[in-house]
Amino acid sequence: MTETAAQAMAAATARLRAAGVQDPARDARVLLAHAARIEASRVTLIAPEELAPEVAERYEQLIALRAVRVPVSHLIGEREFYGRRFKVSRDVLDPRPETEILIEAALAEPYSRVLDLGAGSGCILVTLLAERQEATGLGVDISEAACLQASANAVLHRVEARADIQQSDWFEAVEGMFDLIVSNPPYIALDEMDGLSAEVRGHEPGIALTDGGDGLGAYRKIAAQAAAHLAPGGRVLLEIGPTQGQAVGALLEMAGLSGIAVLPDLDGRDRVVRAHSASNRGF
Repeated sequence: MTETAAQAMAAATARLRAAGVQDPARDARVLLAHAARIEASRVTLIAPEELAPEVAERYEQLIALRAVRVPVSHLIGEREFYGRRFKVSRDVLDPRPETEILIEAALAEPYSRVLDLGAGSGCILVTLLAERQEATGLGVDISEAACLQASANAVLHRVEARADIQQSDWFEAVEGMFDLIVSNPPYIALDEMDGLSAEVRGHEPGIALTDGGDGLGAYRKIAAQAAAHLAPGGRVLLEIGPTQGQAVGALLEMAGLSGIAVLPDLDGRDRVVRAHSASNRGF
């Protein structure tokens, strides 16, 4: 007997709940919309209808993969960030709502030339360029696959003419000066990796999650060279783990930057460290 969309979604929800998925009803709904190739807001409209065999087959495949903790974003190929949809894959870190705090901090002051270190999907650089039509930027990542993903997202959001994406190990291939340097580097300590969810630990690139050490390795490299590429009055904004604010701030201060501040996320946890070039001590 052919199931209706509502029956299939209820069964999928129960299956995902049994598999330990955190929000099974939401995921079942999003994946049904993807299988049926409709917007998620239209799922209610098709709920009484029987699923076409090809839709039911696609839905079964998606639910089976989600039950073994493949992230929803990888199954549908995209993730929303700051009101825009970004193409993602297992080659890049999923854009996360917490990173929007960095975007808000960047938008709080003017900028015209942006450097995004470890660009990944390109969500930070592309968003900053999309929000400031006069700005240009450079995004670098050590991963060639990530560079391709970032380039695709730049094209998707029509900022490719103002976005230069290059493969680079942090500052290695970077030239010139920038009035805004941003990064969401790998900040999870190696001994914290086992505590991550199965979705993150098993399906996101380890190089984007951990430095293989104490979680501060990337910040040491960024702090050592940021001042040399920061224009007078320029800013550095770095996303951090919730216990790293003091340590990262100290690294930036030792590197000669000033105006160190730690910005919280919506849950009150430390999320972004901000610093200015030494010539901008008024902040």
